[in-house]
Amino acid sequence: MRDFLSLNKRIVFTLIQKFRYEKAKKYPLLSDRNDIIVIVDEAHRTQYKTLAENMRAGLPNANYLAFTGTPLLGKKRKTNEWFGDYVSEYNFSQSVDDGATVPLFDQKRVPEVLIQNEDLSEEFYQILEDENLDDTQQAKLERKFARETEVIKRDDRLKAIAKDIVYHFPRRGYLGKGLVVYLNKFTAVKMYDKVQYYWKAEIKNLVGRIKKSNNDIEKVRLKKILDFMRETEMAVVISLEGSESEVEKFTKQGLDIKPHRERMNTVDAQGHDIEYQFKEAENPLRLVFVCAMWLTGFDAPTLSTLYLDKPMKDHTLMQTIARANRVTSYQIHNVTKHQRRNY
Repeated sequence: MRDFLSLNKRIVFTLIQKFRYEKAKKYPLLSDRNDIIVIVDEAHRTQYKTLAENMRAGLPNANYLAFTGTPLLGKKRKTNEWFGDYVSEYNFSQSVDDGATVPLFDQKRVPEVLIQNEDLSEEFYQILEDENLDDTQQAKLERKFARETEVIKRDDRLKAIAKDIVYHFPRRGYLGKGLVVYLNKFTAVKMYDKVQYYWKAEIKNLVGRIKKSNNDIEKVRLKKILDFMRETEMAVVISLEGSESEVEKFTKQGLDIKPHRERMNTVDAQGHDIEYQFKEAENPLRLVFVCAMWLTGFDAPTLSTLYLDKPMKDHTLMQTIARANRVTSYQIHNVTKHQRRNY
């Protein structure tokens, strides 16, 4: 790549990772021309700091034009700092008006257990962005942010949220697919277990209510909810090592990861993997528990609901909520795409 850029090629496509260089060594000058235009796609994360600094050292007089759907704003306005002011903006409202995306609505549910701490440090958010924490990072998270993580993982809190998900998910307007987003892999599996428990209890409750009811209209309404719940399948989608030590880590938490690992690696009779099944509108796999996977660059048009119980902000939050604003042509349970989405 360095050879290419020093040869004055008219157009060069490359990756920011190609600008890696030995630490403590100064990146070489590739060209000092001022008629070079660098067009950057997805201007976030690696487009700042070390790799981007190397690119600018190699092309010091180039002109930079960046595209991003998630600019880093806040006090530092990092995107503006690196790439200058906006040339053109296309916002959520314009996108909705054009029919490119659907409106997003947020609802603060289970108010007595909400995470509301404006003082969470930048380091806390950065650690949470990576679901593949090694033992040292996990220990640091648990030690340094013990109060924050304990509040989030408190058992009575998780039970209240699980009950709310069980009630809300089959009673929404547009019954699209849903993601439950959690702090870490252990909590994601734990929440799956809790939702499964209360899901089965709610099915039993609905059967009893239908039998006792003398109201035909109510019976039809409850029967629709019951059918939806009986058809619905759930899964956990997290990154796994596949080692026995990993199984031990989950076992210590009182969790069994083996069935989830098997589910993630299993294809259906048509040869479709778990991702394909979730994206397919008519597939009964409707609710998936994650902590980092499928939150960025994952396009599932019928994904309409996000249950967020993980502290997020800036780029990560923007990328995550954008999973639920895709336009779909499917009609599910006679509710059209124009009805409200939930997240």
